[in-house]
Amino acid sequence: MTSTAILIPARYGSTRYPGKPLAMLDGVPMIRKVYDACAATDMHVYALTDDFRVVEALNADGGQRSFVLDPMDYDNGTERCAAAVTNGIEPHLLNFDHIINVQGDMPDVTEDMIYAIMTLLEKGAPIATVYTDLNDKQRLNKNTVKMIKGTDNAQWFGRGFTDYGFHHLGIYGYTRQALNFYPILKQTREEHIEKLEQLRWLKNGWQIKVSHVQYNGVEINTPEDVTEWHKKNSQ
Repeated sequence: MTSTAILIPARYGSTRYPGKPLAMLDGVPMIRKVYDACAATDMHVYALTDDFRVVEALNADGGQRSFVLDPMDYDNGTERCAAAVTNGIEPHLLNFDHIINVQGDMPDVTEDMIYAIMTLLEKGAPIATVYTDLNDKQRLNKNTVKMIKGTDNAQWFGRGFTDYGFHHLGIYGYTRQALNFYPILKQTREEHIEKLEQLRWLKNGWQIKVSHVQYNGVEINTPEDVTEWHKKNSQ
């Protein structure tokens, strides 16, 4: 029987939104909202961060939520996940066969999204992700990541598509073996231009299995998204 851990990369020093994990959503730091949503699956959950302020916010309510504090600067969340499962800071992470990466700006992540990833991994996918339908407003928003797919594989990810594609959601699954490869894969021009970590897999010949999910949440990329989140959740 395989075992699965959920890792939540939550970098304090975000380029677009410094201190983003501490954004307050209904009076709760976003990192805690994401963590507790993931913990509802009863899987093992760890927050991965570069700053102790995120750890303090995570457990400011007296909780004992698990975390890995690593001040190293990584290019993206997948690199941070790869380091966490191999560098021995948290030895317990060596016990898991599958890793699910839920980005720290996904306060509305659902159990169904996580289980969709887990199902793909259990069917043999080395890498998996999820997507949902793309609305007209999102088509014109560069912060909304678009995905082009075949039958059940991702073919491309980008920020600039406006007339076609799906809305890619910030949650990934990897086998331990696949994740161990990621830091040594070649970084390409496309990854740097789009600032999308998943392009490293595609440009190095890996397949990413995909699954459609229902999603009606708000991803927090900018301070304006916090305002939108509160507006949406007050209706």
